[in-house]
Parts: sequence; C-alpha cells; structure tokens
Amino acid sequence: MTVDPALQRVRARDPAFHAHLVRFAELPTHDGALEPKVRELILFALNASVSHLHLPGIRRHLRGALDAGATPQEVHEVLQMISALGIHAVTIGVPILTELLAETREPPPLTDEQERLKAAFRAKRGYWNAFWDGLLDLDPSFFEAYLEFSAHPWVHGVIPDKVKELLAIAWDASTTHMYEPGLRQHMANALGHGATPQEIMETLELAATLGIQSYETALPILAEELPA
Repeated sequence: MTVDPALQRVRARDPAFHAHLVRFAELPTHDGALEPKVRELILFALNASVSHLHLPGIRRHLRGALDAGATPQEVHEVLQMISALGIHAVTIGVPILTELLAETREPPPLTDEQERLKAAFRAKRGYWNAFWDGLLDLDPSFFEAYLEFSAHPWVHGVIPDKVKELLAIAWDASTTHMYEPGLRQHMANALGHGATPQEIMETLELAATLGIQSYETALPILAEELPA
C-alpha cells in the first residue's frame, strides 16, 4: 500500500509513529508473492467496495494499477465483480429465513428449472455453496438474475480465475465488511485455482492496511484546525 503523500507534511507530529505506519503499510509488498499489478487491483477493489468507498484510495490505486500494467478492461472488470457485493444481504438473510421457515415448512424438491439454474451456476461460477439453496428455493427468478449479473465478468472477463478469487478474499476480509461465509468459500476456490498460502496471506495483509486511512484522512484536518 502506498501511503498518502499528504502525510509527509504532518509526520513531524510523531515521526516514530509515522515510521511504524509506513513500515506496516509497505511490509505486505516485501515478500513479492503478488505481482504489482495484482496488488494494486486488490487495493483498488478494497477502496471501491460499497462497504468502503474511499475516493482518495480509489483514485490512487486506479492510477497505481494502470501504471503497473493493468488494462482499462481489467480495471472495469474489477468494478463489475465488486458491484455484486450487495448479494450478501441475501446470503446472510435467506439462511436465517429458511431456518425459521423450517419450523413449519418442508422445502420442496427442486423443479427441473431450478436444477437447470443450479447447474448453470456451477458451470459459470465454478462452485456451489449451501447458502444458495434457500435463494434458489424461495425466488428462482432473482437467483437467475443474480447469476447472469455476477457471472458476466467470469464468463467474458480477462482476469485469471485465481486473481478473481483473491480479489473476492480481499473485499470479504475487509474491516468494513468481514463476510466470513464468502471469505471461507473464496479461500477454498483460490486454493483450488492454484493460489499459494503466501498469495492469500499477502491479500489479507493488504486488506489489513485499510485502518491506516483513519489516520490519513483525519490527521491533515487536525493540522488545519490547530492554531498556527
């Protein structure tokens, strides 16, 4: 992670802390498990996530990704992928609903159309998780709409599947999201696509640097508000 240059103007307030902050922000890059372009795409995705939306970070890491060799198509693909993050309202809520309904209702067997949709999800997204069962049962039309929406960058995109899964790990692990079911699933998917433990660790470490933005954002304001 690149520290905002604006902090250089205020580091005199606590030089020792500033040094620790810079080391913490930059340490994930030292092992080099991820190529620079992938690292910047991950940081771009973290900042562009609807659960974060940090505009200075979006701009900084968009430029960083392009400078590292990312194409406009790859950047656009990241935005397409992360636009589906809102589905977690469903994947968290529907299992609770189905659990409550189970007290009075047996879920019916899947229809031929539901079986077709389940197979299409496996084919286009490359996995299946039990948290999709309830949605497929309760609203197959919405499930189909989500499938086509979320699968578009997987079917038509250029980013390798392993990198897609690392991106998903990052925004699910983000301190402003922390979506454990998705994190577990996308870690398993990433390992299945050949990701190394070191690549996953570096992805998590990049996500861990988001907390620095509290300091980056507020400290310059503090400096403006203090008497000269």
